[in-house]
Amino acid sequence: MGSPRRRSDKLVRKVALIGIAAATIECGKLALAAIPNVEVVTLLIALYGYVFGVWGVVASLVFVSIEPMIWGVNTWVITYYLYWPLVAAVFWGLSRLRVKNRFVLTGAALMLVAWFGVLSSLVDVGLFMGVFDKFWYRFGILYSRGIVFYAVELATNAVLFPTCFPFLSELLFKIKSRFF
Repeated sequence: MGSPRRRSDKLVRKVALIGIAAATIECGKLALAAIPNVEVVTLLIALYGYVFGVWGVVASLVFVSIEPMIWGVNTWVITYYLYWPLVAAVFWGLSRLRVKNRFVLTGAALMLVAWFGVLSSLVDVGLFMGVFDKFWYRFGILYSRGIVFYAVELATNAVLFPTCFPFLSELLFKIKSRFF
């Protein structure tokens, strides 16, 4: 089982990992904030979920909890709490299934990005508009307004995942083996 000191050291390392992961996600987002929907958040959260499992999911929740402190609260907070832990959990599952094919991983990321557009429109129509009359009509209008942004996000991840994910996941697995 290990000594209490050793267990304490592992816990401290995991807490530090969560803090560092959440900070890199937030810094990555802020660094690219001037370019609409060009983002590294999907890549980083997917990496942390893939390599660190449940701790990656927790880091995504910490990231989401930081966001309203910077940007204020609106319906997007609900979308973020639903979506970002899902990304980490899906990639944790892919890791447990030992999926390493970069195109399968990229496909999963792109499907999740596409789901983000649908989810955010569903949440905004359901909560922000407050009226369920003509729900799908309103959904269609709101979703179509964001298509350009979703396309940019898809294109960004279509480039980042096959080029960066294999290298960065290998690097993070090495770090994990040294410290955990």
